[in-house]
Amino acid sequence: MNQTTIDSYRRIIGANEVEEIKMLASMLEGRRMHNVNATFEGGGVAEILTRLVPLLNSLGVRASWDVIKGDTDFFEVTKAFHNALHGADVGITDGMFRIFDRYTRMNLDLFDKEADYYIIHDPQPVGLVRKRHEFPGSMWAWRCHIDVSSPNKKVWNFLDDEVEKYDASIFTMPQFSRELSIPQILITPSIDPLSDKNRELDRKTIEKTLEKFDLDPGRPMISQISRFDRLKDPIGVIQAYKLVRKRMDCQLCLAGGGASDDPEGQAVLREVREAADGDPDIKILELPPFSDLDINALQRASAVVLQKSLKEGFGMTVTEALWKGRPVIGGAVGGIKAQVINGVTGYLVHSIEGCAKRIEDLLRDPGRGDWMGASGRELVRSNYLLTRHVKNYLLLMIFMNKDLFRAFSEKFALAPRK
Repeated sequence: MNQTTIDSYRRIIGANEVEEIKMLASMLEGRRMHNVNATFEGGGVAEILTRLVPLLNSLGVRASWDVIKGDTDFFEVTKAFHNALHGADVGITDGMFRIFDRYTRMNLDLFDKEADYYIIHDPQPVGLVRKRHEFPGSMWAWRCHIDVSSPNKKVWNFLDDEVEKYDASIFTMPQFSRELSIPQILITPSIDPLSDKNRELDRKTIEKTLEKFDLDPGRPMISQISRFDRLKDPIGVIQAYKLVRKRMDCQLCLAGGGASDDPEGQAVLREVREAADGDPDIKILELPPFSDLDINALQRASAVVLQKSLKEGFGMTVTEALWKGRPVIGGAVGGIKAQVINGVTGYLVHSIEGCAKRIEDLLRDPGRGDWMGASGRELVRSNYLLTRHVKNYLLLMIFMNKDLFRAFSEKFALAPRK
């Protein structure tokens, strides 16, 4: 469990920011916040909560985290819903809704965590809000981490019946939101600069990791480190690499793992291996959970980091790479567009050919890549670190409680909340 305190970040974010976070936390000392999502490992939500919950506790907020229960049939349905909410052409049946509802009712029977605030993450546990009448005075927020700007209407209408029962909704970007009667709040994800995945590494550690995976430290490496998911377009990455390889010497590392709520991962991994067609310069790494140091080293060793997503929520792998000073080439979708400033922190691309062209540009001019990476690191420092995320959650809790918000407004002479 992470034992880092807010003071550990003082050298990164400055003393004033640390003291401001402590002041906000003092207004919430002893308040209980319970988070629920679908998995303890694999994927960005679990990674955020792994760091966010302990840091909130160190500030005096009694934060906790649990996951819903489900079998393969449930997670196959929720994966189909996930893809459909992203706008993919997925066959949705009435039977899927019955399965979702059955598991929701099962989890309602298991749910007994008493708290002041409930933050329910993504579609899988959205129905837990039906339990709110058993916890009078509690406040509920639905945190949507995915892009639902153009969803399958049948799936969204089904979920919307539950979402409207919440006190507030939280989205990653304004473009992701829906028309709702409840307040909509913007909170972007974050990375922890002190975690094993993001902390500084010495050159010897990086070289040992390259040796471990049979990667050549003397040749430029392109990488995409992400779940094996069709929406991440790993096969498109391989096709772009093959175009570059015809003209330049380089190697490709595709590394990732799965999540317990994503049953498609193994099928996608097989497709990726077939697309690689035995090329010895394409390393496909199925990393086990908690391979944070390996991921850190692979990103730092990369000349170029890709995130060629076709759809994306936020893209924390982009944030991680930028923090390490690496230029990123990403699909012009979702939260990648907020992080990859075209020509400044990397390049946005719309095709395999465009991706290959930008890879070549950066391999031919490493100095440009270093400059972009430095710009990206400062972008992350200003906007996407865990400390900002904690501050947002503290403000959310104050906003949702009228008495706390009144006290906060009086202290800082704000206009009264309507």
